Amino acid sequence: MKISGNIIDIFNQRLYKGEVEVLNGIISQITERESVEDQYLLPGFIDAHVHIESSMLVPSEFARMAVVHGTVATVSDPHEIGNVLGIEGVRYMIENGKQVPFKFFFGAPSCVPATPFETAGAVINLKDIDELLKKDEIKYLAEMMNWPGVLQGDAIVKAKIAVAKRYGKVVDGHAPGLRDEQAAKYIAAGISTDHECFTSEEALDKLKHGMKILIREGSAAKNFDALVGLMNDHWQNMMFCSDDKHPDSLEEGHINLLVKRALAKGIDLYKVLSAACINPIDHYKLEVGRLRTGDAADFIVVNNLDEFAVKKTYIRGHLVAENGSTKIERVKNKVINNFKVNKKVIADFVLRSNESKIRVIEALDGQLITNELLYSPKKDKDCAIADPSRDLLKITVVNRYSDTPPSVSFIKNIGLKRGAIASSVAHDSHNIIAVGVDDKSICQVINLIIAAKGGIAAAYDDHEMIVPLPVAGIMSAEDGYEVSKRYKAIDRMAKQMGSPLGAPFMTLSFMALLVIPSLKISDKGLFDGNKFGFVNTSHN
Repeated sequence: MKISGNIIDIFNQRLYKGEVEVLNGIISQITERESVEDQYLLPGFIDAHVHIESSMLVPSEFARMAVVHGTVATVSDPHEIGNVLGIEGVRYMIENGKQVPFKFFFGAPSCVPATPFETAGAVINLKDIDELLKKDEIKYLAEMMNWPGVLQGDAIVKAKIAVAKRYGKVVDGHAPGLRDEQAAKYIAAGISTDHECFTSEEALDKLKHGMKILIREGSAAKNFDALVGLMNDHWQNMMFCSDDKHPDSLEEGHINLLVKRALAKGIDLYKVLSAACINPIDHYKLEVGRLRTGDAADFIVVNNLDEFAVKKTYIRGHLVAENGSTKIERVKNKVINNFKVNKKVIADFVLRSNESKIRVIEALDGQLITNELLYSPKKDKDCAIADPSRDLLKITVVNRYSDTPPSVSFIKNIGLKRGAIASSVAHDSHNIIAVGVDDKSICQVINLIIAAKGGIAAAYDDHEMIVPLPVAGIMSAEDGYEVSKRYKAIDRMAKQMGSPLGAPFMTLSFMALLVIPSLKISDKGLFDGNKFGFVNTSHN
């Protein structure tokens, strides 16, 4: 195969007319030409940190959609399915991904379960991590969310990091808000990246201690605008990632959108493409081509440097996408799961309280962090109930691995005026999380998910909708574009029910993520992420 165009040489920061020749999946020759096709050739894009499971798609379906946008590889942390099924879930992701011509590079989950303050479906222990990291296909120790354990010198945390070092593999970080001496200590433990910076000041603090910073723009957490300006001076130590991306967002675009936005901000082309195409290869030692002779033929063709529309995507010389259509064929996807809870009754969600003030989670659109608010609850006799007029809604987490009483509290900014929404995608343990305006609706929507053994659901009165997610209760085995269509429909329904959030279900899924401050909820109770301990809903 031969293809010509304007070749973007990122290494030498040079643009020239040339022809690329591919033989057996390898670039055999690149020759300069005087006349070429009016198009641009460059290495494919790499998502430097993503949880494939958050797309609600199995890897093979994620790949079919991602290649349309010029993505040829992902650095993927499979800890979502790890929390449900343990090392068996990690193996599932690897094997499913191998069925398609796409370059998935998985890490060994470092924190399964994420904390001892929630019920997970499995444990990935030190022995499991050793078994994974010794494999060539496992490239890194995935995000070390237990930053308190790192700072306190926890023996198990230190042992996990030591295993990664022994195999010569990097350790990903997760340190939201960590600054100054704490950041320095965390980085000194051997942790190399962070994708959780909220401000440029935080990122600079970590950069000066030698950490690499990932600019994240997902369906819920969006830090691009806060961090992109740092690329002018620190591009060698920066990458792009999505972290968590719902199927409708993936259908719209991927890393290509961040490239276009960075270029529109006036960031130098070669700096932007280094972050998007090259830096992840160097940092994680990925087997991905860089558009050089002798490399794997992993490259893309774009129309021009203004629109940056992806015309073609090649992986190992195979045309996997063209003009907005995927060329990757669907494969049969096996279903595995871990769902062991029985249906609930309305009385399970009653919250008795005689207190004058209650703690309320404040959700923030476009962020994973939350705030803690204090409100006087609306009362019905001795029970605290939701008050949609003040946007004080009830939130609950139901253990999906065994029958135990749900935890119940309150949340603001979800904005529902009627009914309830729920999801068994609830980071990181993936219990069932729901928000609603009354206990009946909450029970109704949770039971929809229990009956399906996983999904996202919305309900009010006689109206019900569910997107089933039977693979580990967090992914669909169906066609990705069809899942995206269903997701768009239920997203519209949640917004018609009153939610002003950009991605109501994505925001909901992070309200149980205890390792992100400040106030969250697990199946065991309300949790203060700053103090790293439980607190009462009632505030004395």
